[in-house]
Amino acid sequence: MKFTTIAIAMLPLANAAMYTKEEYDSGVVMDNMMAAKEAAWAKHKAAGEYDSKRWNGFQKKRKDNDVIKCINGKAEAVKGDASQTYKCKNIDMYDFKTHEELGSNIDAEGSGSWGWTHKSREFIAIGQTDGTAFAEVTKQGKLVYLGRLPQQSVPVIWREIKTLGDYLIVGSEAVDHGVQIFDMKKLLKVDPKKPKVFSTTTDLTDLPIGRSHNVVVNEEKGYAVAVGAAPRNSSCAGGLIFINMNNPAKPYSPGCAPQDGYVHDAQCIVYRGPHKKYYGRDICYGYNEDTLTIYDVTNKNGPNAASIISRTPYKGASYTHQGWIINPNWQTHLVLDDELDEGELDPNRTAPDSPAIDGFPVTYIFDIINLEKPVNTGYYKSSVRSVDHNQFIYNGLDYQSNYQAGLRILDVSTIPKDPSGKSVKEIAYFDVYPEDDNLEGGGQAVWDSGTWSHYTFPSGFIVVNTIDRGPFVVKMNKFHKRGFGSEFRKREFWQI
Repeated sequence: MKFTTIAIAMLPLANAAMYTKEEYDSGVVMDNMMAAKEAAWAKHKAAGEYDSKRWNGFQKKRKDNDVIKCINGKAEAVKGDASQTYKCKNIDMYDFKTHEELGSNIDAEGSGSWGWTHKSREFIAIGQTDGTAFAEVTKQGKLVYLGRLPQQSVPVIWREIKTLGDYLIVGSEAVDHGVQIFDMKKLLKVDPKKPKVFSTTTDLTDLPIGRSHNVVVNEEKGYAVAVGAAPRNSSCAGGLIFINMNNPAKPYSPGCAPQDGYVHDAQCIVYRGPHKKYYGRDICYGYNEDTLTIYDVTNKNGPNAASIISRTPYKGASYTHQGWIINPNWQTHLVLDDELDEGELDPNRTAPDSPAIDGFPVTYIFDIINLEKPVNTGYYKSSVRSVDHNQFIYNGLDYQSNYQAGLRILDVSTIPKDPSGKSVKEIAYFDVYPEDDNLEGGGQAVWDSGTWSHYTFPSGFIVVNTIDRGPFVVKMNKFHKRGFGSEFRKREFWQI
């Protein structure tokens, strides 16, 4: 049985054209979104659509172990099986494992994921309902299961993961979960023939009991952040909760930033860009439900640590979900996604001026040359109906997990020269949910199935974690290793 974090029944919303500040601040919008997702997932599970046994033994159904090439826009994983024939562009498939094959025993659902590289070896941590699965991605792009770290308290699908050096940081919406901190070097000597279930007491350190929506790290500065903690009426108000990781065996929180309330997700990095006042400062870009909120977090101590530099709404804002800086070495622009602007929760409450109200997701572009006055300069609109969820940028390429539309890869390296978004191009994709491909618009603007997250390794292998099936290993066929945008190697990309 699954232990939910909230009741399935929808909470009442005021009868208004858009969500109100009070509805965001109280958590009603977030609670209703979580309830709607759980209801959708429960419906599909009851119909047997999430049963791993439908997909187990993928390799046994094949005559060879070769790469599954994207040919004429399709990757046929199992010959003659339409449910395992995936629409694609410039991406080949290397492997697939179900959540059950990766040790999950309850509900077998997937969520967040993140990678860790040790010398030339690449490892993936896969978030699942009942914990985190570990696998190695071989040089041939195969997933080798090594073991798992169980959930800290009750099972729940919301599990987000990052790595800081050699340590895995795991946050969850599960009540009393806390933040798990696990030494990934423990994986180096695991025999794949004897996968190990690690202990939640002796194999990790964890912070005090609580729950969070996500975890964030600043690799350069060596600290972590828990965001979206519950309850919102605590002194930190669901804002940035800093975690000192100087001694991973004894992590502690020096302070938090409650000034703008709940932070759904964030990216924290040292600022390098044209705004001289902040050059070298420790900055967090917060995605705070209805605004892009930029913090100076150089001071992390005390109950009112950090300070807000700017708080920016935008046309179409319905649920500011997550985003990423285009170039961390010269921070002039960022992109963000909005999880409710397609109208999937309630089209009557979505911002009426949303450019995604027709169900085709939008990537919003922001000029942050002046951190105190960010400007929404344009957007990129997808050609396939879906809901955009998480995105991360490497070398000018934006890798997006768009639920049932799968992994989409955009060349965003043109944005510093053309911030309107008109020059952004989709260069590759791998659609992980064939069932809706023939619908009008090529898919559905729903969050019922498909990819929640992904991770791109230096080798170019991309692990795409899905809610309903399991993780795929794919790779762009036009690059030998991790790819790069068309403008990435030009001087103009680095300093406009």
